[in-house]
Amino acid sequence: MSNIRIAGIGGSLRKESFNSKLLYQAKGLMPSGMDLDVVPIGSLPLYNQDDDENPSPEVKKFKDSLRKASGILIVSPEYNYSLPGFLKNAVDIGSRPSSDNVLRGKPVALMSASIGTFGGMRAQYHWRQVFLFLDMRQISKPEVFVNFAQDKFDNAGKLKDPNTLSLIKELLAHLSNAANEYAAIQ
Repeated sequence: MSNIRIAGIGGSLRKESFNSKLLYQAKGLMPSGMDLDVVPIGSLPLYNQDDDENPSPEVKKFKDSLRKASGILIVSPEYNYSLPGFLKNAVDIGSRPSSDNVLRGKPVALMSASIGTFGGMRAQYHWRQVFLFLDMRQISKPEVFVNFAQDKFDNAGKLKDPNTLSLIKELLAHLSNAANEYAAIQ
């Protein structure tokens, strides 16, 4: 039997992003039987409803990656007290048109990292509204907010904070359970 596939989205477009480091850290923390495939979004066009009937090759490839996944992990920075536009654009592409919403019903887990006090929590709360509307199955506990990220990663980009690592493993275990349930009914 092959492993259950989780699509990892986000991080940041910035080369040395703590959110990207967090996303790749999660890849090595996946429970047994689960694979995290990081799905690139940097080349996606801006969502335009006029393109729904004739999507670009990048959009087709992105949606196929999400369609094949049994769960989604989003690692989101926080920009201006909210979610980043490039990442929201990717979610909009994955959910449009409504007749081809590849996110509906999928389990989704969320993490964020920030150099500030709150670790991206405001962005996460905005994401939860989006996931609710898209009818995604949210994994809401534990919440993973990596605050003061500059102190929690080593020079090689590895997360070194044991409490945060423990929370991530717990979140991924819950995502794994939900993804297994999702895969069983597909």
